Amino acid sequence: MPILEFLDPDSVVPSLRARAKKQVLQELSAQAARRLPGLDEREVFETLLQRERLGSTGIGDGVAIPHGKLPGFDRLFGLVARLEKPVDFEALDGQPVDIAFLLLAPEGAGADHLKALAQVARVLREPGILERIRAARDASALYALLTHTPAPQAA
Repeated sequence: MPILEFLDPDSVVPSLRARAKKQVLQELSAQAARRLPGLDEREVFETLLQRERLGSTGIGDGVAIPHGKLPGFDRLFGLVARLEKPVDFEALDGQPVDIAFLLLAPEGAGADHLKALAQVARVLREPGILERIRAARDASALYALLTHTPAPQAA
């Protein structure tokens, strides 16, 4: 399985507080803006909301992949968050979401955006991965799971 090249070690949030879908999108937007200087938090939030109006990005099994394309953005960016408590995301299977993977792409990304979405979905559908994500103790363990890199060992 290929490494998720658009996910950085500091783009993993092991415990995100939110009580509703809209709040999850707000928090993801804020987290992305903190990590990418110059990124407008409000623009990200509006882009994610607009995409959700087309249909929920809750793909089932407690997973959502909110995503959008931003003008002036120059690369793919991923951020994964494990929610403290599952929230209703109007997912296809009706199950609440506790794992959210934000994916942002340049406005003209086209096929690259779709390939990245497919790659995230493939990784999250690997047998046993969701259980391991839910059981991971911290951000570095989550990152290692999603990129298949060895987790650092505690001394």
